[in-house]
Amino acid sequence: MEENRARRVVDGLRAHGVQASLKKVSVYQFGIAVTLPDGREAVWDADGTAGLEATVMADGMLRGFVPQIEGSEDWTDEQVVEAIWHTDYDKPVGRRRETAPPVAPPLTPQGGVFARFLDGFRYR
Repeated sequence: MEENRARRVVDGLRAHGVQASLKKVSVYQFGIAVTLPDGREAVWDADGTAGLEATVMADGMLRGFVPQIEGSEDWTDEQVVEAIWHTDYDKPVGRRRETAPPVAPPLTPQGGVFARFLDGFRYR
């Protein structure tokens, strides 16, 4: 995923109260890390493929995954945020929830103004 798009998705998730952060996988390769309440972490779109999928990790071990979502190659940022926000990670193979998750208070943008200042305010 492109860096600015990943930042926009992270900001959208944090606006919904989801503990999300930008994950730098390698040079110019970024993903979205969602911290789950039980200590697991879902890493979305970190493998460089066009479709949206995730791996769920805990203590360096694979604990589950979300298979690639068909048609997600052409989704807008809002659709990606909605898909990640509505995913149920409780089973080994993640799936979309039938109902929306409970509303949580929004979180502050990742890094805040200081971190964005150090990065040169290069986000759109």
